[in-house]
Amino acid sequence: MLDVGMGRGTQALRLARGGHEVTGVERDPDHLAAVRAAVAAEPEGIRSRMRVVEGDGRDTGVHFRPGSFDVVLCHGGLMHVEEPDALLAGLGRMLAPGGLLSLVVRNADALAMRPGLRADWGGALAAFGADTYRDESGAEVRAHRLDAVGQALAGIAAPLVAWYGVRVFSEATEIPEAGPELDALLAAEARAGRVEPYRRVASMLHLCGGRD
Repeated sequence: MLDVGMGRGTQALRLARGGHEVTGVERDPDHLAAVRAAVAAEPEGIRSRMRVVEGDGRDTGVHFRPGSFDVVLCHGGLMHVEEPDALLAGLGRMLAPGGLLSLVVRNADALAMRPGLRADWGGALAAFGADTYRDESGAEVRAHRLDAVGQALAGIAAPLVAWYGVRVFSEATEIPEAGPELDALLAAEARAGRVEPYRRVASMLHLCGGRD
């Protein structure tokens, strides 16, 4: 599988530890250094299942042949590119027949929820109808709408087959340490992220497109 915009490799390493062959693409030098150090610290059996490629997610065609992967992940990457359609098209070209494209995006239809839950009423009012927001570093990044991403997936021949809400309850709260409280939170999130109306107000959306 291919993980585009792998960040510090947390997700890719978890998948490699689970027995999957994972290729990660990342362009940020600090993230690359962190993920390479993390991979180097793993046992040989896990290191052999991980490949790290320096590159931009929009240039996957430079590194790989079309149809090279049965699963392509891009979790959070669309938020940070000015032309998300070009990135999506590149991801779609990497999918083999029967493959799955997994995206995580910020939910533009719920941008008012986070400031509202923090009693930031000015921020909540400004977020209605917006397509961008400020991330933790203060940078302006993109948010996306379910219908629009669904249409884009259909346009690259990987139509939407399933979608889920991510961080329905926990966006404006601190995540507890490992233990019973965290287990209960994860159980509540997992259930809410799959049912209406809760998943539609999640701070992020997990969308899966399938290639015939």
